[in-house]
Amino acid sequence: MEPGAGVRDKFFIVVRGKSRKGFSRGCVGRVEAEKQLGELTGLLYGDGSPKSGGTVRREDTYPLTRHQAQLLLFVSPASKRLELLCNPQLFAAVCELSPGDLVVVKHKKGHLPALVKNLMQIGSKKDKDDQQIGRKEDKDDLHLIGFEVEFVDSDPKKPAPLPLFSAADIIQVIPSHSVPHGLQGKDGQSGSLNRKGVTRFNSMPNIESHPRQVGENRTEPSVIQSQRSSTSHGSLEVGSMVEVVSNTGVTVYGVVQWLGAPQGKTDKWAGIELDYDVNGCSDGRHGGRRYFTCKGGRALFVPVKKCHPDGRFVCTSPGKKSLDPVDTLPVPPFEESEEDAPPIPESEALSLLVGRMKGIQGHINSCYLDATLFSLFGSSVILDNICRRPADTEEPVTCTLRKIVNRLRRQGFVPAESVMDFRKQLGCDTFRTEEKDPEEFITVLFQKVLCVEPLLKLRSGQETCQGAYTFQIFLEKEQMGPMPTVQQLLDTSCLSGDLKFEETPSCLMVQMPRFGNKYKMFPHIIPSTELDITDLLYNSPRECFVCGHLAEYECLQCLPDRKLQPGRIKQYCSTCNAQVHTHPSRQGHSAKALAVPADAASGSPVRRHTMQLFAVLCIHTSHYVSFVKCGPDAHSWLFFDSMADRCGDDQRGYSIPVIRACPELGDFLSRPEEELACSNPSQASELVRRLLCDSYMFLYQNPAAPLLKPNQQES
Repeated sequence: MEPGAGVRDKFFIVVRGKSRKGFSRGCVGRVEAEKQLGELTGLLYGDGSPKSGGTVRREDTYPLTRHQAQLLLFVSPASKRLELLCNPQLFAAVCELSPGDLVVVKHKKGHLPALVKNLMQIGSKKDKDDQQIGRKEDKDDLHLIGFEVEFVDSDPKKPAPLPLFSAADIIQVIPSHSVPHGLQGKDGQSGSLNRKGVTRFNSMPNIESHPRQVGENRTEPSVIQSQRSSTSHGSLEVGSMVEVVSNTGVTVYGVVQWLGAPQGKTDKWAGIELDYDVNGCSDGRHGGRRYFTCKGGRALFVPVKKCHPDGRFVCTSPGKKSLDPVDTLPVPPFEESEEDAPPIPESEALSLLVGRMKGIQGHINSCYLDATLFSLFGSSVILDNICRRPADTEEPVTCTLRKIVNRLRRQGFVPAESVMDFRKQLGCDTFRTEEKDPEEFITVLFQKVLCVEPLLKLRSGQETCQGAYTFQIFLEKEQMGPMPTVQQLLDTSCLSGDLKFEETPSCLMVQMPRFGNKYKMFPHIIPSTELDITDLLYNSPRECFVCGHLAEYECLQCLPDRKLQPGRIKQYCSTCNAQVHTHPSRQGHSAKALAVPADAASGSPVRRHTMQLFAVLCIHTSHYVSFVKCGPDAHSWLFFDSMADRCGDDQRGYSIPVIRACPELGDFLSRPEEELACSNPSQASELVRRLLCDSYMFLYQNPAAPLLKPNQQES
């Protein structure tokens, strides 16, 4: 969550500041106008109907979609709304709920698992009066939204009205792919509750709850640590949500289903039903004896002393004062060194980087910057040389960047204070406070901070070259299939715009055909782990698409031809060009002559120029995350979120960055491209789906051409 991000939609919640002119913390409002002094005027909502408005500072608000506003309005009192916002992971999952999802709710009987049956619209008294007299609904009105649920252990023979809960009553959301097969609720009706369900909106980032691998030296926020240490193991009971850290450093989460002394043991143990399948776990049996029943691979038996309250849902006590993030981060001191740290070796990446409080800590809309810096400097060898320059010859902002990179590579964690100093030194007020697009930051970073020449030299037709730092995909949606690869998008975009690379770039950052969080052309895009740009190089030998001899012609109209492997660039020798275009469907094509190098031999093989994928920036709503490859192994993928969790409140708390190992992405990308094109993204794992759906920019490197600063380039 990023308070103060500016009002991008019409609704907002007041998250800080003193009460003024009608608005107080926890109030939900609708923007009517924005003043030049950074103030908003708007309507105040009570039970769904707008009341007299007032003014509030924009920096004291957090923007909401209509769906989020409706969910929060049903939460009472207003202070509970802010408590829910302080747990961005949970709130994100609640915003994504739809009928059939499994949740855990707070109930008078304790924490109970339940199935969401309906999302219910609850109208205000004014709505009912209006309906009685036939008055039309005011467009400014909001229907409050709650959840009708069916308890998993309810008796199907005794149907009863479904209870209604608010978003704040849900304390855990279990992703649909982790729900045991066969877990079905009875087809209950709403009874006397004559309300209709509403359509779900994707309004928040998809934050996953997979078990997080952490190193032996994982660091927890001090507040959470103190709460865990003060929690007696004897307070655990059946239904408690817990976490267990194994000897290998893997953290798993689950619900206690049994407590007692197993056969052959004298001390107290816990039988835990885990959120996800884990190798070596059972279906509720231990030592040949059954203690409870669950899906196979979900039952873990451990001594009670190894169990701790689930850290994902531990909140600071309202009676305790939350401290500033820069003052209380439990981070060991970092000693500067005159030597620059090399990229993190693959053998050390998991132990150094994976876990909570790892990577670059986010603060005040910095996710675009955090994700980009981690992608560029976390493991890339290509960009390593640009930070290697005597410190006394650098500008202060460059020195600050070097410190960030060195701290990340040596310690595995960079506090928010360092990143905020870097943002201030960039010299642009908007970079200091507002969220920007990664391509804007990349241009400033390479051009102004690192003083690097444009990474790309693009030639349009026969015109002179133009420099650029990123490549934006431009094409018509009709030119591609429903799930294109990055290779197909790049090829089609270059041919459609008559663009060629003057030379092979050392780093190629390809921006997808989407515009922030408002629009994306394709619902899914398949990453190309290797990008072949041989046919996109100007005045470079190319081989005939049909026979493999030296190509002399190129045809854009042949690109989508399904009889000629659609999506691949079609270039031909003179003979094949004539033969291919004798087909009736291609006789109207206009093949373009290529510039063939004078020294190119017709029979010699053409050298292929390829680039390797090393990182992917993703965005869902307004939140950026990244996938980064930390080594040559196909499974060496990491997922990084600089604001995955939060400790404390919005005003004085701090973000918790999280890095997770993502080997399943390597398994997915290792499949043949033809198989990937026919795959069903909904059947992939949560992180893989996120990459396919939310990709914003793909980063490729050419290991044979390291990036050098101007004063280091060879003459």
